[in-house]
Amino acid sequence: MSSIFPTPSFELTGKLALVTGASRGIGEAVAHTLAASGAQVLVASRKADACERVAEAIREQGGLARALPFHTGDVEQIQRAFEIVAADYGRLDILVNNAATNPYFGPIVDTDPAAFQKTMDVNVRGFFFCSSLGVRLMARHGSGSIVNVASINAVAPGPGQGVYSITKGAVVTMTRAFAAECAPLGVRVNALLPGVTDTRFAAALVDDPALLDAMLARVPLKRVAQPSEMAGAVLYLASAASSYTTGACLTVDGGFLAH
Repeated sequence: MSSIFPTPSFELTGKLALVTGASRGIGEAVAHTLAASGAQVLVASRKADACERVAEAIREQGGLARALPFHTGDVEQIQRAFEIVAADYGRLDILVNNAATNPYFGPIVDTDPAAFQKTMDVNVRGFFFCSSLGVRLMARHGSGSIVNVASINAVAPGPGQGVYSITKGAVVTMTRAFAAECAPLGVRVNALLPGVTDTRFAAALVDDPALLDAMLARVPLKRVAQPSEMAGAVLYLASAASSYTTGACLTVDGGFLAH
């Protein structure tokens, strides 16, 4: 019996996806999930060997993947990477801006200029220029999806994470700005706001019992997330299942902001 309501499709066969910060944590989980759904995945991070490790693991599982190492804090490296994508594939369907840094943890007034600049370069400037170049490739065939990995810190700044929280607030505004301007090109732009997730990036929180207890006291699900629990949300935003979703912020935080 046929239905007048089509089944939402999470199928990505034939799609080309670029995932930054994909050598570990949330980015690695996202790369595996997109590949498992049929996408060819370009695994991006600073270190070539780490990118190749993830790409090889995807290929061993029957997926399509290629290492594409570059540093998102360096605009020239970003430009060269997207030139490679344009020359080798001529298109881009999905961009997941996930690479991030937080070199300083402590009182916001004690942030030194070098840590401030590094955080801005990777978390804001890197997202911006990856998105700008990504949109140009997506516009060639009139469709595409960008997913920016922000943080609940964009809404509720974390203690000792002042500049990082500021950059994630900027990512949310950037998401909405790109979404509004790029919709006529067929490009959707959304953000994921993860809660505390068990990754090496979040070790300062997860590995400190006092900080972790204070955080979990505000999390109704009473646990930290696993990276794989963020990947499903990215798959939704990257796929046709979210075809009418743009400029949105999808929160996956165990209920932290609800509390």
